[in-house]
Amino acid sequence: MSSRSLPTSVIQPSRRRLPFLLVVLGAVISAGLAGVALLLVQGAFAAVAAPFSPSATDGLIAEGMVVTIDDDDVPAVARLNRSLRDALRQAERDAAADGISLYVTSGWRSTGYQRWLFEDAVELYASEEVARQYVATPERSSHVTGDAVDVGPIDAQFWLMEHGPAYGICQTYANERWHYELATAPGGTCPEMKLDAAS
Repeated sequence: MSSRSLPTSVIQPSRRRLPFLLVVLGAVISAGLAGVALLLVQGAFAAVAAPFSPSATDGLIAEGMVVTIDDDDVPAVARLNRSLRDALRQAERDAAADGISLYVTSGWRSTGYQRWLFEDAVELYASEEVARQYVATPERSSHVTGDAVDVGPIDAQFWLMEHGPAYGICQTYANERWHYELATAPGGTCPEMKLDAAS
């Protein structure tokens, strides 16, 4: 059948059908745009809501991982203040001569990692005030600036308590025997320890 034999209403939409088709077409386009917008909003909320998980690039030293002050490929060590790192290297050599192994359990930390640790402490102690005694906020943390290092094991901590000042290395918090900073000149006197991280 040729198009000449079809009624005109079949070949061309009537004037009554045209507005209806435009409305349907507009609704389809609007629904598509709304769907794209919804996906974008959901993606943004998912990015915001995703929990922070610290990694080695944030300064995390995984549990069971043995790190020394000579491990320059580990960000927690590589991003420490150079003077602190150099003093610790000398202390580590001398400790080894005394039969003591000195390991870095935490060093430099990213702001996000420090915030995560603080928020975890708030949840653990159910109190921001108590949490501040054990974990500094990112704005107050010497780990974030690369000016603090936590060491282990316990015999290395006691060795640094006794010998650290010879290298300028001092325990800075009375409640953290593992936390050390470069706080005096080599052979100098360490400043009086703060009670805790909130002091």
